[in-house]
Amino acid sequence: MASGIEFLYETIPGRMILKVLTARGISKAAGRFLDSSASRFLIRPFVKHNGIDLEECESSEFRCFNDCFTRRLKRELRPVDRQPSHLISPCDGLLRVWKIQEDTVLPIKESAYRISDLFESKEKADLFRDGYCLVFRLCVNHYHRYCYIDDGKKGENVFIPGKLHTVRPIALRSVPVFTENCREYTLMDTENFGTVAQIEVGAMLVGKIANLHGSGHMTRGEEKGRFLYGGSTIVVLLQKDAVKLRDDLWEMIAKEEEVPVKMGECIGIAPEE
Repeated sequence: MASGIEFLYETIPGRMILKVLTARGISKAAGRFLDSSASRFLIRPFVKHNGIDLEECESSEFRCFNDCFTRRLKRELRPVDRQPSHLISPCDGLLRVWKIQEDTVLPIKESAYRISDLFESKEKADLFRDGYCLVFRLCVNHYHRYCYIDDGKKGENVFIPGKLHTVRPIALRSVPVFTENCREYTLMDTENFGTVAQIEVGAMLVGKIANLHGSGHMTRGEEKGRFLYGGSTIVVLLQKDAVKLRDDLWEMIAKEEEVPVKMGECIGIAPEE
């Protein structure tokens, strides 16, 4: 028997229901509830089901469910690699990497994504021609805060409205999720890796993508923002020859496997001048 997600994405009745569930209004309503004190009863089963250790949190006093979901971990549990030439992961998640060919990146066999569709701009997409597309998939049990990957200057956060599909692989087989879902992108002029784009992609029942800063200076490891409830994705675009990824990452990527990473850890090195 098909699972709930399979039913939604691979059957005709499921797709009819999906049109309702992926509407932003539904996710906004769910977000309002999860921000309210009435949602506190969900915290204990969520923590138990996902094996979350509240001893790792700065505080375990939560006013609502989203306070628990966006819990801040003790700083020493996510040390930031401060070596300037080291590219760090912006978040906890499951990483996959693809080469950008012309305007196209192929993250899955059944779907082709155009970088220009992520931005809704061919001019911005051309900045990353022949570069790399890093996709960090966050599951509900992951830490849902994310940071800046380097020192430098950032532009404004640009929000693009859309639907809110799940980001689980079964949806990626059926729908161009990254270019249909609500997302927010930032162009960053980094000190060590050239121009980098970071794109936060919302997902089903994500009430909000909460970035903290407008344009201005950014600091490696400083908190950039957080996702409220739901599985989510961060896409990082790198320019050609901007970084050499770790060898062990390539080994797993070659097997088409997702690589578990944590916020602040080194995932690549800038090439020597």
